[in-house]
Amino acid sequence: MSDLALFKGGLPAYLQGTDDATNALAGTSDGGNLGARRISIKGGVFREFIGGKEYRVSEERSMNVVIIKAAPKVSRTFYAGTYVEGETVSPTCWSSDSQRPDDKVKEKQSATCLNCPQNIKGSGQGDSRACRYQQRIAAVLDSAIDGDILQLTLPATSIFGKADGDNRPLQEYARWLAAQAINPEMVVTRMKFDTKSESPKLFFHAVRYLTDDEHAVALRQGETDDAKNAIKMTAGKAEPTVAAPAPAS
Repeated sequence: MSDLALFKGGLPAYLQGTDDATNALAGTSDGGNLGARRISIKGGVFREFIGGKEYRVSEERSMNVVIIKAAPKVSRTFYAGTYVEGETVSPTCWSSDSQRPDDKVKEKQSATCLNCPQNIKGSGQGDSRACRYQQRIAAVLDSAIDGDILQLTLPATSIFGKADGDNRPLQEYARWLAAQAINPEMVVTRMKFDTKSESPKLFFHAVRYLTDDEHAVALRQGETDDAKNAIKMTAGKAEPTVAAPAPAS
């Protein structure tokens, strides 16, 4: 079923109203600590980590979640040196808002991200930029909306780009939701891998509205400390669960 067919009947009364989550995902918002659990898409599969250790790998090509909170800005990270498989290091420079390095950065590459030499095409592997975009979201499984909150850090390929039918990268998906007056915590979102992409890349697709009870739980989950911590940028604290990205994007 397409997104348009699914939401043709309009927004249920109990879901009326808006918040900042859709704007954050869409890249229009003005407006840490790692959670106990997080999801990685390294290698083109969903990997679950608990306390920094890989706990489970899913062979499924999609995962149904409810996005309960999102970082208000797309962030950026730069790693100096050569990436070593399995090595966990802190970035050399980072920005929480993609405008300028955070105050705690000791080796700032530039005063602003726009004019940074690491932001020039070709500064990374091939034609890529050495400094990479990412965005953090907090989500819960649709089968356990009242369960553990998962952190997911998305790469640029999953954030930006054009829609392919009902398959949309994050910002396009959020803009589509906003056009329907829908916030992400109102629906079940299917995250699925783009099997045509050489690097791990997710598309996002709305599956169904939450029920009244489910929506109330999702709203409460979004206000918890775990959700707030999951979207915080804490790159400067040498977190063992933050791995340096692969060199090619």
